[in-house]
Amino acid sequence: MPLGRGSGKRMKGKTAIIGDGDSILVFKAIGMDAYSAASPEKARELLHTLSKEYQIIYVTDVLAKEIDDTISRFVESPYPVVIPVPSMNGSNGYGFEILKRETERALGIDILSQEEKKNEQ
Repeated sequence: MPLGRGSGKRMKGKTAIIGDGDSILVFKAIGMDAYSAASPEKARELLHTLSKEYQIIYVTDVLAKEIDDTISRFVESPYPVVIPVPSMNGSNGYGFEILKRETERALGIDILSQEEKKNEQ
């Protein structure tokens, strides 16, 4: 089992979601730990707190975009993995932006935009 971030404690593969009340209800219904955040400040606070206990933290993309500076701090750490997901109102494209940015950083080339262009033709 992977080690937690510098704590010396083992994480148990726990998963959580942070988002607005309506968007997290589905996740709560399937047994995931769900945390409501009505503001970016609350989302930042929750992310810092939950990062000590959870391996995977989903954040609804509307909130994730507003706390991008905080999420970016976790990119180099093995845990937690912070994943933006669409809210109940649909996606704002932030999740794709993150995937594109990190793929380009890892590979040195923007392959996702090239795929978009192929699909448009």
